[in-house]
This record gives sequence, C-alpha cells and structure tokens, in this order.
Amino acid sequence: MRLQNKNAIIYGAGGAIGGAVALAFAQEGAKVFLAGHSAESLTPVYERIIQAGGRAEMDVVDATSEKEVNLHFRKALAKADKIDISFNAIGIPQTGVQGIPLLELSPEGFTNPIHLYATSNFLTAKAAGRHMVEKGSGVILTVTAPPSRLAAPNMGGMPASWSVIESLTRTFAGELGRAGVRVVCLRPDALPESDTITEVYGLHAQALGMPSNLEFQSVMEGFTLLKRLPKLKELADTAAFIASDGAGAITGTVINLSCGNIVD
Repeated sequence: MRLQNKNAIIYGAGGAIGGAVALAFAQEGAKVFLAGHSAESLTPVYERIIQAGGRAEMDVVDATSEKEVNLHFRKALAKADKIDISFNAIGIPQTGVQGIPLLELSPEGFTNPIHLYATSNFLTAKAAGRHMVEKGSGVILTVTAPPSRLAAPNMGGMPASWSVIESLTRTFAGELGRAGVRVVCLRPDALPESDTITEVYGLHAQALGMPSNLEFQSVMEGFTLLKRLPKLKELADTAAFIASDGAGAITGTVINLSCGNIVD
C-alpha cells in the first residue's frame, strides 16, 4: 500500500474529485482528514471509507478562512502527529460564472472565482508547508483544468483561477523544495461523472444553443486525442501515485490528465 502510515488532509472532500481522491488515499493505507463546507456532503465519503476498513475523520471547514484552515490543521496534527499530504479540491457553483461571454460578465462574476480559488489554495498550502518544512518532507497537491492554457470561450474567470493555482504551485515548489517538500498540480480535463461538469456542460450547451449537455460533451471528447474524457478513478489513482514516495522526484510541475486535449 503506497500511502501506508501517511496522513492526508483533503479540502473539498465532499465533492466528486475530493471524495474520489480521499477514497484512493484511504485504500492505499493513508488516514484521511476530510474537510468540506458541510457535514451533509462529507458524510457519504466518510462512511464509504470507514465501511471499506479505512481510517478517516471529517470536519466542516471554510477553506477560504485562514483561522478555520489553521485551526483544523492543528486539530488534525493533534490526532496524527504529522501531516504528509495536503490536497485542495474545493469548488464553487458555476452558474453565473461559466456560460457567459466576458463582454456580458460582471466584474464580480469574473473576479470572485479567482479570489476564492487563489485564497484557498494559498492558505491550505501555507498551513501544510509550514509543518512539512519543519519535518523535512511532505506533498502538497493542487488541481486545475486545461482552459488554464486554452483560448476557451464562455469560461469567465475560471481560466485565470486555474492559471493562478498553477503559478502558485510552481512558486511553492521553488520555495519548499530545499526542505524536501514536493508541490504538484494535477490537470484533468472535465470529469463527466461529477455534478459540477453536468452543470458546466449544461451552461455551455445553453450558451451555444445546443439541445443538451451530452451534445456539448461529445464535442469536448472530440477535441482529445483519446476521443474521451478522463475518469474519476484515473485522477484518483494518479493522485495517490504522485503523493507516494514512488513519485519522489516529481515536483514543481503539472500532471497532464487531459486525455490529449493538451499536448505537452
């Protein structure tokens, strides 16, 4: 088990990506601390891990609040003595954010997601980084999407949000690497299994006059070299590997999980 004796905090653990990664980490032997905006979203993930014989704790945490992030981190440390992995997978509703041309988008509609994602990823990486530098090891993971590098229409402030996260990943990697801390970004294409992508594809289909989100999904699949979109399990398995000692030479980079939508 690649993460045996590891402890991981997953922010946004009640969402599709955070939940899938939390389950994969637990299956690989890690104790996972689930952090999310509501107990209702976290409970199914927590119960699934426990029923499978894994180890988990859950707490409601506002990952945009420095006070709450730091308080939760100290609480996790009191129960685990060390935190080896931090993964931020927070998300926000995309209605009013995507599916609107920039010329029609309000300043708040554009800047709000940039502020939220940048703030949260900064705070969670900072909390983990301070601890990991002291103990001389650790892995901080972030997640973005291909529009950080594409000229995709009707995306609002999301491409800028993802670009900030990728830049932040490189900067943290540059500052923490000498202390043995790795910082890596995962960049999957859209994950059709998630409720967020169902919402997002519906918004884009409506903006383009398509009858359904499935038609828009078909178009998006056509842009990839594999002619399909990634699966949650593929992302989660990759996250578990990157968080493991087997990926010990990987830091300061973006892992391309776009099924060939982007070619590096």
